[in-house]
Amino acid sequence: MSVNTTSVSAPAHTSLEDRDVFFVDGVRTPFGRAGEKGIYHGTRADDLAVKAVRGLLSRNPEVPAEKIDEIAMAATTQTGDQGLTIGRTVGLLSGIPESVPGFAIDRMCAGAMTAVTSLAGGIAFGSYDVVIAGGVEHMGNHPMGAGADPNPRFLSEKIVDPQALNMGNTAENLHDRFPEITKERADSYAVASQQKLAKAYEHNQIQPDLVQVAAQRPGEGWAVNTVDEPPRPNTTMESLADLRTPFRAHGRVTAGNAAGLNDGATAAMLASGTAVRELGLTPKMRMVSFAFAGVSPDVMGYGPVPATEKALAKAGLKISDIGLFEINEAFAVQVLSFLDFYGIDQNDERVNRYGGAIAVGHPLASSGVRLMTQLARQFDEDHSVRYGITTMCIGLGMGGTVIWENPNHADFGTKA
Repeated sequence: MSVNTTSVSAPAHTSLEDRDVFFVDGVRTPFGRAGEKGIYHGTRADDLAVKAVRGLLSRNPEVPAEKIDEIAMAATTQTGDQGLTIGRTVGLLSGIPESVPGFAIDRMCAGAMTAVTSLAGGIAFGSYDVVIAGGVEHMGNHPMGAGADPNPRFLSEKIVDPQALNMGNTAENLHDRFPEITKERADSYAVASQQKLAKAYEHNQIQPDLVQVAAQRPGEGWAVNTVDEPPRPNTTMESLADLRTPFRAHGRVTAGNAAGLNDGATAAMLASGTAVRELGLTPKMRMVSFAFAGVSPDVMGYGPVPATEKALAKAGLKISDIGLFEINEAFAVQVLSFLDFYGIDQNDERVNRYGGAIAVGHPLASSGVRLMTQLARQFDEDHSVRYGITTMCIGLGMGGTVIWENPNHADFGTKA
């Protein structure tokens, strides 16, 4: 898809294109820490996804459930309570009519992003008008890689470096490739992420898109969870300095400058121009282009660079046209390698204004929609920005990028 003429309010010089793809709304559960001490230790993954979908539907009563054409739900570990074609099961459990189909997606960390782009293609082709896309990951129930059986050819034929099967090792490899990205720079970026998230919470920029989740922890009773569990707003350079480096002796990647192990779910509603007009919707973003790209698995975190280059080329845009960046913070070094490629300062106000995964958490397949939801809220706050990017690295050496346009911008609907 490429930039064309559209308008939400349809002024005289533009028209709402029927097959344009619009991001109508997005929500998520509060993210929890994985493990026995986490808020969702006694909660099923599919129930988390149901909470997100129901929250999305309740916020958009003008969209009848029977008007939904498809549900795509992502999970990285598709077994147990994350299995059984989770898009379909979540639809049924959410009370959506059984006539609405659903399916499951796995592209590791970019699962929810791929759910969005896959259904967006269906909208652009004319197969769908209203869809729900999202993702869920309960890393407490399903640790990353649990039950996986990598083909022995990966190693015997040297297709993949053994270290590339561990994401932390690939982050250390990025530090090796770009020695100018020091541990101190990574730690400084991590501290800023925590501070920006705390500021966003202070200004009520996160809470409006959170769905409250009542969860029971074994032996502790029920609690209503309304905020994210992972943030550490008091993080300082001093507190990060002596953290152990679990992936390499005397390494640079720590629990402080990387995303944690988390549980959570997201859900988004997309619609065609036709549905926006007929249902009277007010979309928050228009999809301009998207792209996925592969890189060597041993430097997995570099994937957003070629993916963004492809997405920009498809859109006919330059990196200087992008006014906001939502970059998934799997590791600080991964974000910094992206920013350095484009000559963007790590403290640039366009980058992750609300903080990122280092602070808020990264429940793998759910995170793509979190990025989109945060970008949409920033579009609403800042009408001076026309284009924004959501981008993320993906396990086994990939990256994904989606470019979005702000309907509030004065030039929205005109050619770039």
